[in-house]
Amino acid sequence: MLDTILCIDDDPITIMLCKMVITKASFSNKVITASNGEEALRYFNTLKSLTDDNKSTTYPQLIFLDLNMPVMGGWEFLDCFNTEDYSDFNASKVIILSSTIDPEDLEKSKKYPMVIDFLSKPVSKEMLEYIKTKFNITS
Repeated sequence: MLDTILCIDDDPITIMLCKMVITKASFSNKVITASNGEEALRYFNTLKSLTDDNKSTTYPQLIFLDLNMPVMGGWEFLDCFNTEDYSDFNASKVIILSSTIDPEDLEKSKKYPMVIDFLSKPVSKEMLEYIKTKFNITS
């Protein structure tokens, strides 16, 4: 089981479903949410100010990221998150969750080292089982 997951999506229903499925599947102890990339970066900036002891236990091991959001979309978030400013969080892995799987988006996602998969919405129990198996996450 993961300690913390961050879901970045502007749709409150998607966020609610994500939290519900993750909780029911006992996939993570805690689900943190952000409604856009800018809000997520503010969260990481807050974590950067914590002591090193607190940081290791609180930052998300996995991020579910939507691409199309107002204020700051998924691609802009990845551009920022992929910089030296956020290198403290290199262990955080990203799974892009999109309502469309455009082959160009899939190709583009491969240039970001933290992106480990590109899946279609919504999050489901089967998807979490797939992630557990593929990425060796133990319950």
